Amino acid sequence: MRELRPGVWHWQSPHPDWDAEQWWPELVSSYAVELGGDFVLFDPLAVPDELRERATAVVLTAPYHERDARGLGLPIHTPPADTWEDWVEKFGIDPDRVRGMESEDLAWLRAGEAEGHFHGPGAWPFGIHAYAGREDNDLILWLPSINAFVTGDSLSDFGEGLDIQLGGRKHVTRDDVVGRLRPLLDLPVELVLPAHGEPADRAALERVLS
Repeated sequence: MRELRPGVWHWQSPHPDWDAEQWWPELVSSYAVELGGDFVLFDPLAVPDELRERATAVVLTAPYHERDARGLGLPIHTPPADTWEDWVEKFGIDPDRVRGMESEDLAWLRAGEAEGHFHGPGAWPFGIHAYAGREDNDLILWLPSINAFVTGDSLSDFGEGLDIQLGGRKHVTRDDVVGRLRPLLDLPVELVLPAHGEPADRAALERVLS
């Protein structure tokens, strides 16, 4: 664990579902940020005790980043899980194979096991503004109080540097996502905090979106 700047912490942990067949590195990133009177954990996994004791809420950049959120006993703010219609659109799956099915992602939260708040792109609590990445539930979160983006898989480093990651989506191209995200360079971004890979800076974001 390290403090990147006052009030912003980063740490990495081995993902429990990782194996040698995965295309992404075993270590994934989590963050803790002081946001006004709140202490918010982003995509938390194996939270250090000194941060967990201070935490007041969890924020997920994507529904499949629930990681250790279930066991923290905190309010959870997250984009919603995919519907079966989303699977058809995003992955080209035959509708008859998945019609009526529900995602396992966050099923426990939808069932009321914890205090859950589901949000899409737009204004979130804690002064956060969410932007769609490759899709409306894999987000780029703008934290204006620290001039930082916290990013889901859409903008992450899977071992070859920060880049756009499509993750097998068929409904969108890299150019589509770059075009969608390029206006974010108008913001005074100083830090990029990806869920996969090390923290990056504005120059790295400019390279991706150039």
